[in-house]
Amino acid sequence: MRRILALALVLLALSGCGTPLQLKGTRIEPPKAAPDFTLTDEQGQPFTLSAHQGQVTVLFFGFASCPDICPTELGNLAAALRQLGDEAKSVQVVFVSVDPERDTVTRLRQYVTTFDPRFKGLWGEKAIIDPLVKAYGASYERRDLPGSALVYTIDHSAFTYVIDKAGRWREVFAFGTTVADLVTDLRALARER
Repeated sequence: MRRILALALVLLALSGCGTPLQLKGTRIEPPKAAPDFTLTDEQGQPFTLSAHQGQVTVLFFGFASCPDICPTELGNLAAALRQLGDEAKSVQVVFVSVDPERDTVTRLRQYVTTFDPRFKGLWGEKAIIDPLVKAYGASYERRDLPGSALVYTIDHSAFTYVIDKAGRWREVFAFGTTVADLVTDLRALARER
């Protein structure tokens, strides 16, 4: 009887092996290698995505003068990291500017650290940013604002891209994803081996 019970427990434990995570975001199936890149971070240092394998990377394209989408999304990501507690050490939030003309390294440092000091703000020339934006299926476009002190704004997509510890692009969050769903998925990916 003990042998049958032991065998049943082993089979039950093994039945969960290979089961895909039930993620709340839009899953990338099958996961694919995340497009790699090297940009300049908010400290003026090179940031290469592939050098951050071993962490879950959360990638968002935006700009520091954004009046609504960027601050909302970065605020939600900051709240998610707070709720993750110690598990947040396995997650790196990366904000890539699509406004290299205004978003200097100094401005990015001031902007992203307002939300969380662990956030990375990345800058690059337009010639580097454009192929990267395209590789992730994102988009942006400069729109002039005649008569405005801002001079122009940037219309941009509002997706958040999640790359797992192995450097695979695993899912995309739509704008407005709840903090609870962000926490659930980031926790699951942070615990994945």
